[in-house]
Amino acid sequence: MVDEFKQKIAGEITLSPDPGKTIRKWREEFGLSQHQLAEAMGVSHSVISDYESGRRKSPGVNVVRKMIDAFIELDIQNGSPVISRFNPEYKLDCIISMDEFPGGIPVDSFIEAIGGKNLNPDRVLAKSIFGYTVVDSIKAILSLGSEDYLKIYGSNTERALVFTNVHFGRSPMIAVRAHPLTPAMVVYIQPEMTDPLAVKLARLEGIPLVTTDLSAEEFVGRMESLEGI
Repeated sequence: MVDEFKQKIAGEITLSPDPGKTIRKWREEFGLSQHQLAEAMGVSHSVISDYESGRRKSPGVNVVRKMIDAFIELDIQNGSPVISRFNPEYKLDCIISMDEFPGGIPVDSFIEAIGGKNLNPDRVLAKSIFGYTVVDSIKAILSLGSEDYLKIYGSNTERALVFTNVHFGRSPMIAVRAHPLTPAMVVYIQPEMTDPLAVKLARLEGIPLVTTDLSAEEFVGRMESLEGI
């Protein structure tokens, strides 16, 4: 999918009647200055300036490839906002695993399957879980924008948002509460401990907050067995 995006950009630049103008268009699309692009490509700022102004002739294939690789690499370092915008199906780097269930799994059956502990036992557990997303909480906090956040929900919100790399669990619940979409459940994988504020926020949202001692790999394995139910 990223390769197709690269080909799209390369095609626009090489076939453009004004390659310099098209280079500038894509540089600005990626939110880069000429200096940032030049540094990533290992060339001087004047090279980029000359291409965009037309003082240099159209760049060759190798230069275009190097330029596009720089666009993509810098965008990935920034959380892939441009890649995601032009490629809606692009999987975010923070998503470890994501799937839907053919039918709903009762919340209590889901918790039992992962050996989980519900820290909000007073929550009504009548809902079913129709999917799950396993997210690296550190990468999510550093890279997810408001539009990207929608993508972790897949095709529905009646799913479990499962967070790895959880230390105290406060930040993931703050992020969940700050967004208008609410999952059916939040799961923490092997948290060091769970901050009482996280439990309180989950209670305010009316959702179970569940912890499990499974690893991320073991969790995904249990999900595969649940899909057959």
